Amino acid sequence: MTSDVKQYLVQEEPYYQAQNREVELYEAAYRNRLPVMVKGPTGCGKSRFVEYMAWKLCKPLITVACNEDMTASDLVGRYLLEANGTRWLDGPLTTAARIGAICYLDEIVEARQDTTVVIHPLTDHRRTLPLDKKGELIQAHPDFQLVISYNPGYQSLMKDLKQSTKQRFTAFDFDYPQAALETTILAKETGLDEAMATKLVKIAYTARNLKGHGLDEGISTRLMVYAAKLIKDGIEPTDACRMALVRPITDDIDIRETLDHAIDATFA
Repeated sequence: MTSDVKQYLVQEEPYYQAQNREVELYEAAYRNRLPVMVKGPTGCGKSRFVEYMAWKLCKPLITVACNEDMTASDLVGRYLLEANGTRWLDGPLTTAARIGAICYLDEIVEARQDTTVVIHPLTDHRRTLPLDKKGELIQAHPDFQLVISYNPGYQSLMKDLKQSTKQRFTAFDFDYPQAALETTILAKETGLDEAMATKLVKIAYTARNLKGHGLDEGISTRLMVYAAKLIKDGIEPTDACRMALVRPITDDIDIRETLDHAIDATFA
């Protein structure tokens, strides 16, 4: 195993609790080297799932956080000017294709559509990546796989994937776990006792019921982990919940008061 590959291996098992058959289905997708799309609300475990699958399959993982300023060169690579001339530097997508890594493009809809089209040749029967500036055509390593994720709740006419992109992927729909499972996840992830974890989940469900009625998005599992860590550190549960669960998601006074009342009632 080369040092480049070792650099991108997930060394320790990430904690992940399966909700349905997603682990089994992802393994089937990987065996057939099918590109995978993971959709779901923020903080529901999409990235953790991809990390877990890379660890389980013993494959290197290269993650790219997409943004609107990202160019195709940021993905595939560019020439760099140095004292002795120029040299080519592979981008993360090119590196993954060369070494046989899983390349994970997180929140891909944040990238411009003229940027994301560079992935098309890697997501069909060709499995190639043309480096036009270098005059090179890369044949993807047999172990290479492309994974993308995004939150459908933030879609708009300006931020959505083209059908020509969507129809190159298999897809998983993710959501927040059922209450009992989410309680177990929270307790195992943070070491918080289950009674306290149950209360945090109850507050989160109160907020999620307000989605579309004053909230763009409910309280994520990620934010509950933050609250649990604050409580474990000795912070009062009501203060931890206001700080980690309520204040980050809304500035609306009425919504804040509603959630604050729910917190006070839960810990009364």
